[in-house]
Amino acid sequence: MEEEATIKNQTVEAQLEHLLATIQKNNPEADTDLVRLAFDFAERAHRGQTRKSGEPYIVHPLAAAQRLADMNMEQNILIAALLHDVPEDSEIMSVEEALREIDKHFGHDVASMVEGITKLGKLKYRGVERYIENLRKMFVAFAEDARVILIKFADRIHNLETLDSLPPKKQYRIALESLEIFAPIANRLGIHEMKGLLEDYAFKYVYPKEYKRIKNMVQEKVSVREEYYTVLAQKTRQSLTEAGVEPVLIEWRGKHLYSLYRKMLRKDNDIDKIYDLVAMRIVVREMPDCYAVLGILHKLWRPLKGRVKDYIAQPKPNGYQSLHTTVFCDNGQIVEFQIRTEAMHEEAEYGIAAHWHYDEHGSRIPDKHLRWIKELAKVQQEIMRRVKDIEYMKIDYFKNRIFVFTPKGDVMDLPEEATPVDFAYAIHTHVGNTCVGATVNDKMSSLDTPLRNGDVVDIMTDKNRKGPSADWLKFVKTTHARSQIRSHTKNTIKDWLTSVINR
Repeated sequence: MEEEATIKNQTVEAQLEHLLATIQKNNPEADTDLVRLAFDFAERAHRGQTRKSGEPYIVHPLAAAQRLADMNMEQNILIAALLHDVPEDSEIMSVEEALREIDKHFGHDVASMVEGITKLGKLKYRGVERYIENLRKMFVAFAEDARVILIKFADRIHNLETLDSLPPKKQYRIALESLEIFAPIANRLGIHEMKGLLEDYAFKYVYPKEYKRIKNMVQEKVSVREEYYTVLAQKTRQSLTEAGVEPVLIEWRGKHLYSLYRKMLRKDNDIDKIYDLVAMRIVVREMPDCYAVLGILHKLWRPLKGRVKDYIAQPKPNGYQSLHTTVFCDNGQIVEFQIRTEAMHEEAEYGIAAHWHYDEHGSRIPDKHLRWIKELAKVQQEIMRRVKDIEYMKIDYFKNRIFVFTPKGDVMDLPEEATPVDFAYAIHTHVGNTCVGATVNDKMSSLDTPLRNGDVVDIMTDKNRKGPSADWLKFVKTTHARSQIRSHTKNTIKDWLTSVINR
């Protein structure tokens, strides 16, 4: 037993040294002594505690901090990650005492983040009402300090990595929650790296058969073509350099397994119809270089019709920018290229997290992220505590979003498959209540038509209309539209009953 404990302690020490080395590499001016002090503080607080796997508990906050260090996060976030479980899980001090000590030794900023995680608590399914209340707490914590979300994601990813030591029912619950709640939030905030990890680790436990099938399929396909992609990257770099464009980075990366699984469901499970199984990524310095690279690639290889997408001119709602093109490369192989600047690459990989890289400390969060986080904090005002409201919330706040335009060019940010009625209510409640028809891209369309990204929608209203139809509840997607329709319908019934009684 003593020998086993020594081995585990050596492992923990090695993990700490790896964390400190990562921090030093990213930021040579970092105060690694302070990080080591935070580790010592956390190690003392968790001493004697073990995880279900039998490892010392300190391994968990260390892994969370390492995940964030790999993402180049600033020092205070890493220290908060090391300390994030101390107030709730320490057996040697109370929550209040732990927070006071953290404030005293590591500063108010770190203590504030740790307090945010502590207030958040552990999200556990204990019945619908309790679950919704926990989600509400999570959103409020995000609104107060969005860095809390990064620590929570890192915490959840390590929990998913070590799910094997838990009972099957608990594995499934944690994985499903990660897939349906955490991963979509990461996607909405543009944190692609964490979103992919959350999905892939959860995929294994929620859909184990499909996971094995997809994993084997990808290994078979990608391993055969590894040499091909390496040679292709070299040829691409040489061609760009000869044309006067010096790329910062050319790499190839396989598609995340869960993302591939979702795409295969849309493609009749035919992997040969998926052209971005492996994507070649080209990173350049300036935006004009992106379009220059696109032209060079199309001169080298014939593009696939309808497969050029300009997400630079029209970014995705989560801020993603890139040029995508699919071309017929050497030996007839079909390959997708993604072209972006260094800044776009940072945003694509890290989204909102890019604003807390060690050299970006104190930078302001873009309004697009801040606005959405504040919307989440208000979600409890619109949720009636019922089982299916969780489903509405998943659709409204977590699903992929689309940009839909008014004829004057104003942009409405809506969930996928939103309808003209959702669009009308997004403009104004009165527009929704008096809506009688809509044109989508200059064509008359029914009010239940699913809208697509980039659609131009013109709503027709009738000032004499008394209010929305209760039938609209069958197809609207947004919580706002649903609550307004319900409210008006309820008032109409109440008024009718009052008039009957008073006759």
